[in-house]
Amino acid sequence: MFSNDFEPSFSSGFGPPWWFIVIAGIIVLFILAAIINGIRVWMSNNASPILTHPAKVISKRTKTSGGGNDTMVSTYYYITFQLSDAERVEFQVRGTEYGLLVEGDTGILTYQGTRYKEFSRRPL
Repeated sequence: MFSNDFEPSFSSGFGPPWWFIVIAGIIVLFILAAIINGIRVWMSNNASPILTHPAKVISKRTKTSGGGNDTMVSTYYYITFQLSDAERVEFQVRGTEYGLLVEGDTGILTYQGTRYKEFSRRPL
């Protein structure tokens, strides 16, 4: 009765352009790499011993990101400690911890790998 001479095919130009597929693939690879790296750091920290050392607060710094075009601003807080053997280590800390510590404070630092645990202020 009726013949169907036209059968649309998705391979005849109806799909996304090749450059879109390449860019999407690169974005997916970056996301996967970030997830894998996060898991690797988490596992490495868990396998590290919990260390406690006398230390001194050497410096404090912040890093902000976002805040443009109605996006939320994120602030990251970092504190650098000098251990008794003159080694320096920097940790990301919560804002409340950042606000409590002052450059020059001395005490006992507890950490595990790259994970900050606590700093108990006391004279050394």
